[in-house]
Amino acid sequence: MTDRAPQPAGLPDARPVALLLPGQGSQHVRMAAGLHGVEPVFTDAVEEALAALAAPGPLGRRTTGLREDWLGSTDSAVVDHVTRSQPLLFAVDYALGRLVLDWGVRPVALLGHSIGEVAAAVLAGVFTLRDAAALVHDRVTRLADAPPGGMIAVAAAPEEIAPLLGDEVVVAALNATRQTVLAGLAGPLRAVTGDLRAAGFVVRPVAASTAFHSPALAPAMEGADDLIATLPVGDPAIPVVSGYTGRHLTPAEAKEPGFWSRQPLDPVLFRPALDALLDGRDLVLVEAGPGQGLSQLARRHPAVRSGRSAALPLLPASAGPPGADLAAVRAAAGRLRTGRADGPAGV
Repeated sequence: MTDRAPQPAGLPDARPVALLLPGQGSQHVRMAAGLHGVEPVFTDAVEEALAALAAPGPLGRRTTGLREDWLGSTDSAVVDHVTRSQPLLFAVDYALGRLVLDWGVRPVALLGHSIGEVAAAVLAGVFTLRDAAALVHDRVTRLADAPPGGMIAVAAAPEEIAPLLGDEVVVAALNATRQTVLAGLAGPLRAVTGDLRAAGFVVRPVAASTAFHSPALAPAMEGADDLIATLPVGDPAIPVVSGYTGRHLTPAEAKEPGFWSRQPLDPVLFRPALDALLDGRDLVLVEAGPGQGLSQLARRHPAVRSGRSAALPLLPASAGPPGADLAAVRAAAGRLRTGRADGPAGV
């Protein structure tokens, strides 16, 4: 474990740092696995998270095989399934956040997308890792039994595509001015996808086999408040900008079980949350998670396009050869250390 990334000795860049923690759709096979066993802080943190996720859940059931599928599976269908994508994204986001904190970076805010908000809540001290793992375990156990569905990203504003959606496909995320994510059960979503393409819209699938952030999941999440109500909740020690309200998470919201149990049903308001995060201040937005999806979205924001703020991913845009993860983290650490956060995107 001697090949770790250099630790930034302070931040010459005068701009403060905020962490972006990605969610469903950003996962890929062996995401961040190139750091395992090489970056000690990341390794310890991800193993701690995996152990918490593997502990017996509220119903006495264990999440088995999670570590083995993360490090060993090359089947994207395995990693995209809710029982793998959600807990692994939570573990990787949390561990990368811990790595950045170990560099001496003190974020002024955290912004998570989808399951990334649960990881942000742990880093901020709202939940302990063990309690958040229980929440994630209960959530994915429930959603594993949900009917097949999916998500698509459309290069359009919601109002442009609303006439084509019908009643069973809904807006699941507002990611950028002209990037809207839709979700629905498999049949209706397939039909809407065809209609959108026929109408000339650019559509791409999101890596999900579940209709996340749609009312279709309401039956599966019924009763989830009961577990969450038993979990101790602290006030955020680091401000969290919520992707579900588009503003700073209040202590009262954090203590409301329904706030967390509704997250698989409610749309993600990433662009409004990013507006709130960047309102009146210039930041370095460090993407602490797999891929570079949130960095790409952030670069569309006027504050980043103008150069006042910057977006800096920690990891490559997609799965790559051995060593790519470590090279990307080293490059990001170097940019934070030298103040070159506006350098080329990723490695």
